[in-house]
Amino acid sequence: MKIEIISQKRNNLLGREEVTFKISHEGEGTPPRLKVREAMANTLGVDLERVYVKRLETKTGTMVTLGEANIYDSAENAVKVEPKHIILRNKPKEKGGEGE
Repeated sequence: MKIEIISQKRNNLLGREEVTFKISHEGEGTPPRLKVREAMANTLGVDLERVYVKRLETKTGTMVTLGEANIYDSAENAVKVEPKHIILRNKPKEKGGEGE
């Protein structure tokens, strides 16, 4: 899996960087959101708790996924600003809970 940053812009009002990226994943399916989140944190050199992947879209018939992520100045700010459903999507599923 190779991540390429397409654009990165600063949103001072919300205290975050808004990143658009492209992932090449030859020989694999669409990578899981948690794996992308970890790779983004490593690529940008930030803590995992500050990164939230908003969208992943694999183009039909290709091994290329386009995505958007927000990188916050602090983990506390991220929890205040990011919608609850995005926060839940970026957390690992807990074992032994409902639906298992």
